[in-house]
Amino acid sequence: MFMLVYVLSCWTVVSAGSHSLMALATYLDGQTPFPEFSVVLMLDDVQILYYDSTTWKAVYRSHSESKYHDEEQSDADTVFHYMYNIMKMRTFYLKDNLNHTDGVHVHQTLAGCELLNDGKPGLFHFWDGFSGQNIDKFTFDMEKHNIQKKMPWTVTGSQIKWLNLMSMYKNVYHPICIKVLRRYLVMKKNNLMRKVKPRVRLIRKTISDSRELQISCLATGFYPRHINLTLFRDGHPVDDDQITGGEILPNGDGTYQMRKSLVISKEEQREGHKYNCSMKHLNLDNKLDITFDVAESDPGSFSLSVVFSLLVFMCVAVLIITALIIWRKRCAAGQGSKTSVSDYSLTPSSLQDET
Repeated sequence: MFMLVYVLSCWTVVSAGSHSLMALATYLDGQTPFPEFSVVLMLDDVQILYYDSTTWKAVYRSHSESKYHDEEQSDADTVFHYMYNIMKMRTFYLKDNLNHTDGVHVHQTLAGCELLNDGKPGLFHFWDGFSGQNIDKFTFDMEKHNIQKKMPWTVTGSQIKWLNLMSMYKNVYHPICIKVLRRYLVMKKNNLMRKVKPRVRLIRKTISDSRELQISCLATGFYPRHINLTLFRDGHPVDDDQITGGEILPNGDGTYQMRKSLVISKEEQREGHKYNCSMKHLNLDNKLDITFDVAESDPGSFSLSVVFSLLVFMCVAVLIITALIIWRKRCAAGQGSKTSVSDYSLTPSSLQDET
């Protein structure tokens, strides 16, 4: 789960509509029951293979579909053995440089390529982390033959080593990555090319202690993962520091969800601002815009209306019951008097006395 969330967070730099092939490699330094080195290869959000230092073999999720097993095994050995050696050396250097000597240390590298929606190769991305810290982050532009550094270099090297590294990315890693990406896009097109519209829920929640109101906009069940979800106040986007959430998270059925929440104070509720949720997704023809009705969520007015309704209901019920009791008493009294008169008029002895 940690690996998947990490990969999803890094996918935010990949352009909407494009596809990516990412290898997440993990090197463990110290005594653990897990393999020293392991790799998960992901095509967008679909796992293609798993590779570790226990067997040094690529294990495919859909092995029977691949007609290039020997070629892909050779490519995996070339790329992943090189990654293993580099990560092992860097771990030794980083432990000494960051003064980490005891315990278990985790070194992770995420590297891969993207294919743009016009079919042309995009950037080659690289992230490197050690013991919970971001170490290196950069991208290669293969067409322009330049590198864009996102962080200062932690591990320095000579110009000759740097040129060798550039040559490896240009002539080995990137061609293999694009080749495998294009190949599996055809094999997995039914999964990757599907489009599922998001379902939207507006959630209101009163915070009991402060009586503040929390509004949330939840988009769920959508695919592909790229989505733009924005909360507005009076037509202006709410500042990010006021919003919680916003991460794209996986659902159990292979779709995704995103939630953004905003807490509205009692003063803001009385000011009568207009809040709405706007969403754009690849499978929506137009922008979806939904408005929150904050006034309906006022807990004080809601409680008062409920109490008033209960009082009215109880008064009506008492009046009805009272009327029924009086009616039954009157009916019983009237029925008793009629019975007495009839019995008297039909008595034979009474008729005889009158004659």
